[in-house]
Amino acid sequence: MAENRLETQVSKFQPQNRLSAGVRSVVPGLDWFLNSASLFVLILGALIVLLPLGVVFLTSLSPTGTISLWPSQWTLANYQEAWRRGNFLLAFANSTFVALMVTLFQVVTSALAGYALARLKFGGKNAILLLVLATLVIPFQLLVIPIFLVLKWGHLINTYAALILPTAANGFGIFLMRQFFQTVPVELEEAAALDGATRWQILWRVMLPLSRPAVVTLFLFTFIGEWNDLFKPLIFTTKPALKTVQLALADFQEQFTNSWGLLMAAVVVATVPVVLLFLAGSRQFIRGIATTGIKN
Repeated sequence: MAENRLETQVSKFQPQNRLSAGVRSVVPGLDWFLNSASLFVLILGALIVLLPLGVVFLTSLSPTGTISLWPSQWTLANYQEAWRRGNFLLAFANSTFVALMVTLFQVVTSALAGYALARLKFGGKNAILLLVLATLVIPFQLLVIPIFLVLKWGHLINTYAALILPTAANGFGIFLMRQFFQTVPVELEEAAALDGATRWQILWRVMLPLSRPAVVTLFLFTFIGEWNDLFKPLIFTTKPALKTVQLALADFQEQFTNSWGLLMAAVVVATVPVVLLFLAGSRQFIRGIATTGIKN
């Protein structure tokens, strides 16, 4: 009986296999052509994306400061001058601290809320999920006035708290973790519960280690977003001691509008950390994006 079922299943695919073999025989080299065309399109798309970055990097190495695809001479003087005049050391420290704190808060809040929405059973869970998703369509700029008033009421303007608390929780992170938690088999939680683990222990010792791709994805999204944020430092802070990288870059641009070499060097300095961070976590990032949302 098993052999008959196997032969029946195999016979279903035979016409398709014969058809594809016939197409390949009629059009020789079709597979090679399709693979080559796909490779060409991918290389062309990569070149289009990388061309502006290449122009920025090459211009930063030009001693004349002119925009060029290939400078006649190379120099690192623009980087030394940009670092000295822009006071980027303090800005790097502030941006790193703020981005790490916001990322830590978002990972914790997203893990807690995502696990509750994925596994716990309580009334109004679907309504809360819809409310979380609804926050994704509200721009942060629409909330800046009430947030500013709350921060002012709490005497938090011109503090690190003004840069951290407004984005300490995020609907995207909650939804991302909720979707990934649903892909984890329930049997693993049941086995841990039989061993006497509580809900907290199941979350921190079972679910989060298995959800490392989603955590890395959320970490990269949040850290890069906070590193590139100009709006919050511009609205909620006025002290030079709280200046972030993007705010320092904006001030630097106002001072050296026509010095393209210095400007491009400053842009490269502000971009390199997040590029290196993304390359370090790219494998987990791709895995987290690919596996999130498989199960509804």
